Amino acid sequence: MYRFALKVYGCQMNVYDGDKMKTALKERGWTETAEEEADVVILNGCSIRDKAEQKVWSDLGRFAPRWEKERKPFVAVTGCVAQNVGRKMAARFPWVRFVSGPRHIGAVPDGLEKLLASPGETFLFLDDDPRAFIDLPGAPVERVNPWKAFVTIAHGCDNFCSYCIVPYVRGRFVSRPPEDILEEMRTLAADGVLEITLLGQNVNSYGSDFSDGYTFANLLRDGALKTGVRLLRFATSHPRDFTPDIVETMAEHSPVICPSINLPIQSGSDRILALMNRGYTVAQYRTAVSSIRSRLPGVGLTTDLIVGHPGETEDDYRESLKVLEEFRFDLVHSAAYSPREGTAAARREDQVPHREKMARLNEVNILQSRIAREINESLVGSVFPVLLDDFAPRGEGLLQGRTPSDKVVLVEAEEEMLGRFVRVEITRADNWCLSGRIVENGK
Repeated sequence: MYRFALKVYGCQMNVYDGDKMKTALKERGWTETAEEEADVVILNGCSIRDKAEQKVWSDLGRFAPRWEKERKPFVAVTGCVAQNVGRKMAARFPWVRFVSGPRHIGAVPDGLEKLLASPGETFLFLDDDPRAFIDLPGAPVERVNPWKAFVTIAHGCDNFCSYCIVPYVRGRFVSRPPEDILEEMRTLAADGVLEITLLGQNVNSYGSDFSDGYTFANLLRDGALKTGVRLLRFATSHPRDFTPDIVETMAEHSPVICPSINLPIQSGSDRILALMNRGYTVAQYRTAVSSIRSRLPGVGLTTDLIVGHPGETEDDYRESLKVLEEFRFDLVHSAAYSPREGTAAARREDQVPHREKMARLNEVNILQSRIAREINESLVGSVFPVLLDDFAPRGEGLLQGRTPSDKVVLVEAEEEMLGRFVRVEITRADNWCLSGRIVENGK
């Protein structure tokens, strides 16, 4: 049978889509192998930022030597990058013979088999209808991590933030039926998954396209009560749609629903937030944070922040530094503004010079590193339940997991402890992680 290799770039949604493709191909008898031996290499790529897109362009050039010798492998480009520039990639590289946008993931297995049966053709599955979706049925039982899994609850986005191409490459917002999601969660839990993260470009919007009033808070409640999952997380939230019932549901169903929230602020300037088309002010964001922290003490609050959006002045930028000091986030996903073709911000003439953007980004990162270290140092001596879910990226004999508030914890432990819950006393803090010792073994 056919052999494939799969490489995933970018966000958790791409990881989830990659796992679903891998599961579907293996169910058909395909064998996963190294790129050097594969008949088809799938590059499931991201295009949300220019840097992510350039990684895929760079990787495509690596296949030239083998192609010239063997006319292999065929390369399939999938994901956001396929929808955005897949046609250009196929025109430039003769080995790119299959292109599929993220809303045609269900076309991948049949399409790849047609490709190998007709090797002279190029197959394009791109999404002209922004609300169409062809999915792969079932749960992704072939996963990167056996104890943790992602489940996408909605596809696309209707927000049209000035800087973002998600509505153009992932299409318009569509919620998945709740029973499909809950059944997938049950299947994953029965397969040994202990922690599930619900995914969406804006999970708070879940159910807004339903007529029966079923909301994201309802889905969280049913996920906690009706699936058997031990830990439940979600990402990402939008401040405009973060309603009190979400916080109440999280509090009522603790500790299953973990007290961790990513709430992207994007800028500390109301003027820039309006230019971004974000739909809220800093004062409204402050109200949401107050509600979260009053009801969920010890919550892990993270955010996204862009510096250098077109039109951002020094005063606007200084407002972003002020909100970092005020809200004291546990983690900030910071980025310099990256122009994306077709978006409103890319058409503006008041672009911020690259050098200025990078200087601002550097200052943001220095400030946030200090804040994160101070927060983490306050946790030394605390004890948290932790699911040990992977090897630490660096350090011999170290495993890692996360606190309920989503902080990375490193501990000395044997491989046999993977997939077990333990209680960990925090002994040391860095700005990006905690270190600790196991004080109680679990199951």
